Amino acid sequence: MISRYTLPEMGKLWTDEAKYAAWLEVEVEAARAMASMGIIPKEAIPAIESKAGFDVNRINEIEREVNHDVIAFLTSVAEKIGPEAKYLHFGMTSSDVLDTSLSLLMKRAAAIIDKKIESALARIKDLALKYKSTPTIGRTHGVFAEPTTVGLKFAIWYTELSRGKARFAAATERISVGKISGAVGNFANLDPKIEEMVCARLGLRAAEVSTQVIQRDRHAEFITALAILASSLEKFATEIRHLQRTEVSEMMEGFSKGQKGSSAMPHKRNPITAERITGIARMVRGYAISAMENIPLWHERDIAHSSVERVIIPDTCIIVDYGLQKFIDLLAGLVVNEKRMHENIFYGGGIVFSQRLLLKLAGPVGSREEAYRMVQRNAMAAWESNGSFRDLAKQDADISKHLSAAEIDECFDLTYYTKHVDAIFARVFR
Repeated sequence: MISRYTLPEMGKLWTDEAKYAAWLEVEVEAARAMASMGIIPKEAIPAIESKAGFDVNRINEIEREVNHDVIAFLTSVAEKIGPEAKYLHFGMTSSDVLDTSLSLLMKRAAAIIDKKIESALARIKDLALKYKSTPTIGRTHGVFAEPTTVGLKFAIWYTELSRGKARFAAATERISVGKISGAVGNFANLDPKIEEMVCARLGLRAAEVSTQVIQRDRHAEFITALAILASSLEKFATEIRHLQRTEVSEMMEGFSKGQKGSSAMPHKRNPITAERITGIARMVRGYAISAMENIPLWHERDIAHSSVERVIIPDTCIIVDYGLQKFIDLLAGLVVNEKRMHENIFYGGGIVFSQRLLLKLAGPVGSREEAYRMVQRNAMAAWESNGSFRDLAKQDADISKHLSAAEIDECFDLTYYTKHVDAIFARVFR
């Protein structure tokens, strides 16, 4: 017997049941507000509150006939409530319900995502502190540059994801608005106080002004903030993918007992989770473009945005939530190969210490350009022959004329590159 699949928290939020429940929240709150102002009878509210409900199958059945989702929904609700249902949706237009409830769902989705961001930040911080002073080679253009620390890599991730969190919070605030302003947003059949009361009860703000809809720049900002967030996750995942390459082997995803990397090659350990995160980011960036396309609507409203949003808003929330969880899981099992990192730093007898030697040599030589030529020819020789850069430098008569063997050895001290790590961490982890 197959057990019933349980949807994750985010998945439940975007079901038909959750959508119609949010619609019903808006409708009931609007009825309460209208009753408090004497627009509809207060006596109708107990029946509305106690009997209000819907049947998804019945809504679908009605919609096949009327070809209008909100009318189908209201008809189903009316069948549950009875005569008092005539006071629901009083003076309202469909988008009063659709847009306000969508904001409600997006705000709730944002709260779930924000918790995952917090969890990811905590994981990154733990790794940063654990590997704060662990030396590794920095790379520019994918090529060895100079030593840095693993902790500084994670500190970069921490600050970037922190910015993503702040950016997403701002976008969430911008989308946390509702509208109960009628067919073209001028409150012809409603009182603005109703909008204010409904939004306050739902934890939203009333839009300062609206047409038949809430303006879609808000939604585009929300999706774009998530696209940037996903792109940052891709950046972190790409770093892991590069460092997991066999010839690098400095960092890799965890590999559980019994896991298999390839149907053909038993030796394989692939960065599958990091690659999955990469794919997710590509999809969300595409959705951000679609969200921006939704901004220019005709006059007070058309429905060109509607079909797009029914896909991109739930999908974006769900897949970013999923991607964050995959990233958290990836960090939890991350393997850092400190031995390989140390070996790579001293590849070619320490060619990555070339700038340190250059700076040490430039003063005595009296010319930075001349010192550069001396250092470069030995670095290139070490690279091409896989010899020892340190030994070659010591054997170079031009260099040894200006620096002793001890002074040259001093240039290969790793602590020179980590001396300000504490100061950087004090900035990042205040």
